[in-house]
Amino acid sequence: MHPDEHEQVIQALETLIRDTQATIDRAEVYGLNDTMPEDYQALLDILDNAIKKQREHTLAMLR
Repeated sequence: MHPDEHEQVIQALETLIRDTQATIDRAEVYGLNDTMPEDYQALLDILDNAIKKQREHTLAMLR
């Protein structure tokens, strides 16, 4: 991938990270983390994977 392609992926992942974090925050406010633990865990997994992928693309872009 070219650096500009990595940058596009990084930006898309940033949007995913922010949106997912906002959803997690709302879920916690409404107690969905307790009433829907599987869905809450899925959100945490999405966030974790997006952060890892973003880090990978950032490192690849810097090489």
